[in-house]
Amino acid sequence: MVQTAKLTEIDAATLKQWLDYNSILLIDVREPSEYAEEHIPEAKLLPLSNLQPKQITSEEKPIVLYCRSGNRSAQAGKKFIAAGMNNIYHLQGGLPTWKAAGLPTKINPRAPISIMRQVQIVAGSLVVTGTLLGAFVSPWFLILSGFVGSGLVFAGVTNTCAMGMLLAKLPYNKRMG
Repeated sequence: MVQTAKLTEIDAATLKQWLDYNSILLIDVREPSEYAEEHIPEAKLLPLSNLQPKQITSEEKPIVLYCRSGNRSAQAGKKFIAAGMNNIYHLQGGLPTWKAAGLPTKINPRAPISIMRQVQIVAGSLVVTGTLLGAFVSPWFLILSGFVGSGLVFAGVTNTCAMGMLLAKLPYNKRMG
């Protein structure tokens, strides 16, 4: 285990042991479409975008958070700690770490495509559209491509994605399965 402020990271093997003993509450903090696509079978969904730490009333069991990479679960953990809750852990490396350890996930082949793929499709379409319109209609349309490119750079530098957050609010991304 690695201690980060008050939030403790655990590895996949430790999480598996705790799940086997039913000694924790496992929470997936990704968006509903991501959860619908694939999740750890015992996990409950509580997206970071709507997270209210007071929604959790389980004072008896420690809480383990996870997401795709560990970034959102760390943010969620800080919210729980700021709300005065103790025994908050998060899975180091997120879901890929769990899968790399050969542990099972629940997969739904009918789930919507991931938010990241949706962002790539929308951003790529806007860049292509801006470039084609800039080349054949007016050079002013190149501003669209530049704006999207700037947004992608900003998203990479700040590790936030406004387009992803907007896409996550679409009705088809709110489905659980």
